[in-house]
Amino acid sequence: MAERKRKKAIRRTTGKGGNYRKTKSGAGMTKKGVRAYRKANPGSKLKTAVTGKVKKGSKAAKRRKSYCARSAGQLKRSSAKTRNDPNSRIRQARRRWKC
Repeated sequence: MAERKRKKAIRRTTGKGGNYRKTKSGAGMTKKGVRAYRKANPGSKLKTAVTGKVKKGSKAAKRRKSYCARSAGQLKRSSAKTRNDPNSRIRQARRRWKC
């Protein structure tokens, strides 16, 4: 028998298997999505967004600072339309992370 090629999973934001947040709710991955990713990629250190208050210098604060720096670069390299649109995925994710 010939082996069939598996289709790559579709990134869904809603419905069964919705692993990504809608743009209106802040973009990024859901807790369920992170669990699914870690199950598929053992040893992964992927975590959800740091959204609450954090103590200065804590691990969470450092993760936030690192994400904000990385996403600022992504925002800078994106198109003018994306940069100026307050509802773009990158802008919503940065808002959720409190950048």
